[in-house]
Amino acid sequence: MSEQSAPTSADAGISRLAQLINGDAMSRLDADMKHVLDAMTQLGARPLEYSSPQSARRQPNFTDAVRSILSRQMRGPQDGGVETENLTIDTGEQQLSVRLYKPVGLLNRLNPAVLFFHGGGFVTGSLDSNDDSARAIARRTGALVISAGYRLAPEHKFPAAHEDAWQAWRWVLSEAGSLGVDPRRLVVAGEDAGGNLAANVALRARDERTIQPLHQLLIHPIAGSDLGTPSYNDCQRVRPIGLAAMRWRFRHLLEEQDAIHDRHIDLVSRSDWAGVAPATIILAGVDPLRSEGEALADALESAGVSVQCRMYQGVTQGFFGLGLMVTKALFAQADAADILARAVAPSRRS
Repeated sequence: MSEQSAPTSADAGISRLAQLINGDAMSRLDADMKHVLDAMTQLGARPLEYSSPQSARRQPNFTDAVRSILSRQMRGPQDGGVETENLTIDTGEQQLSVRLYKPVGLLNRLNPAVLFFHGGGFVTGSLDSNDDSARAIARRTGALVISAGYRLAPEHKFPAAHEDAWQAWRWVLSEAGSLGVDPRRLVVAGEDAGGNLAANVALRARDERTIQPLHQLLIHPIAGSDLGTPSYNDCQRVRPIGLAAMRWRFRHLLEEQDAIHDRHIDLVSRSDWAGVAPATIILAGVDPLRSEGEALADALESAGVSVQCRMYQGVTQGFFGLGLMVTKALFAQADAADILARAVAPSRRS
């Protein structure tokens, strides 16, 4: 058996530098964001890279952490004036779970709608894990939100989730009347993996000359293949998602690791964005995806697509739905709702 060589002083220096960088990144967290992260850790959450996909899906998440904090404060979760209904999409090959979020008082007519894809890096996540995000969008915009599930890796490798997202878009268009949706006032949205899926729906809608969404709300989207960007270096071991966790996600998602350069994943390398819907990109300051989100905004702008990129410092990936606990989440939700409300206003109808 060969012996491992002892670490050199250079190795120790690099290790110390990484600790300093990541310690500095975590020190930039707002107190309320750190409070939620600590609660999740106290519930038993472990780093993704030390888990199997199956055990990772069972781990406590942000929703569980918020519920735990609320229970200690003797406060219960609130529906926020939003009713839900669970449905199923039958694609002919598989069935996909869908949850409708209906603001109380939604009129019985054709309404604006948001097709939302949950996060989780294509490996974890569910309708439940991003329930608070979908609920907040519905409550703040007054629009119907359609949260669509999709197949996860490694059981279903890339591009299964992308095909499911497109099927969900087609389903919304075909069932618009029965859903009470105005197909001329549709938006796509999503978080991390879901943000990637939403952007790909907009691209495919353009390519297939079908109805294009009016807007894209991309919340810290997975948009690149370079794991050496400034934000990856800055956030190597931050919680809940750092460099190692992102490597873990891609390892389970892709059949061949070179597929990370596929244009459906590596959105920032594309120059063919002309003709897609205007976009709002919401980024977290303490997130390895921050740099590629900024690069995606540049790529869209270079192609002549109207884009707004908003950075929220002091928060991590997954912060958007934490409005009950995290102040920056409230800001992000309010900003997104204002932009979406203007995008789907009746005067914007074609």
